[in-house]
Amino acid sequence: MTMINFSRRDFLKLSASGVLGLVLSELGIDHALAAPPTSQGRATFSGVPLYDAPSFKAKELHLLGMDQIVHLKAAVEGDEGNPFNKAWYKVDDGYTYAGWLQPVETKFQKPIYEIPAEGQLGEISVPISETRLIPNIYGNNGYRLYYGSAHWVKKTVVTREEKSIWYEIFDSEIDQSFFVPYYNMRLIPNEELTLLSPDVPESEKLIHVDLSTQMVTAFEGETMVFSSRCSSGSKGTRTPTGDFFTYHKGPSVHMNNQDEDTKNHYDLPGVPWCSFFTGYGNAFHGTYWHNDYGRPRSHGCVNLPSEDAKWIYRWSRPNVPIGEDYLHLPGEGTRVQIV
Repeated sequence: MTMINFSRRDFLKLSASGVLGLVLSELGIDHALAAPPTSQGRATFSGVPLYDAPSFKAKELHLLGMDQIVHLKAAVEGDEGNPFNKAWYKVDDGYTYAGWLQPVETKFQKPIYEIPAEGQLGEISVPISETRLIPNIYGNNGYRLYYGSAHWVKKTVVTREEKSIWYEIFDSEIDQSFFVPYYNMRLIPNEELTLLSPDVPESEKLIHVDLSTQMVTAFEGETMVFSSRCSSGSKGTRTPTGDFFTYHKGPSVHMNNQDEDTKNHYDLPGVPWCSFFTGYGNAFHGTYWHNDYGRPRSHGCVNLPSEDAKWIYRWSRPNVPIGEDYLHLPGEGTRVQIV
């Protein structure tokens, strides 16, 4: 999350005039490095190149496989990967462009046995977690879950034969349960789901998206309180422009386009912190399948780092009540302006 000392009026004026990108460049944040890396990175596709220097022209050392985990030693500046990102990661044996790795951590959890009747939200706290169709290490695999994805936990299951503990998660999109080892999932406490800035009148809140600079900015009155690079819709599925409201929201959504015949098919369980602003599925949401913010590459949504999407989700209205997986209130919500 990048903070810039602009008033709301000045920022919107620069955005409308088309010179915001130039000003950001002069401030030195148009090529800002990614946030300080986590301790690990996950290759988001098969064949991520590793170089001997932070340059696409450097000697290629070898390729990383899909979902391969590497140790992140530092974030450094290198060749421009997209117009707003020159960040590269130094790993143990080379360098690779930051947009190709999902920053991840391995944070094993303690079990929680009491789950509310309505369920509890949880997030994956390790780079990758396999699910099972039954609570048994020898059960058939379900789908693979990734760091930062969010899921509804129905209950804790203790398998006495194996002496193992599982969380049963439920996917309402496909009406099916899966089982996750408890140590791979952090249950989210209620205090992380409360509304941010509750005393600020709704008329004073604004989420502004500038597609030319791939920047999401939030204001409370004249005060900028948040900004982050995003990835908006790419060619053919561009993010719509205009004025909208975040009138329906959910903390965990299984997104897919239900079209296996197209090369652009996607199937993404547990997309976290979704704040929808149209009835066609356009939303601000967290992203676990890339780290390439600053380049349009979504199917019409506004991709954000998961922690930034969580901030938007908590700051915007309506506030989804604890224990509910979705809230739809047409005519309400926080104003969104996309230019």
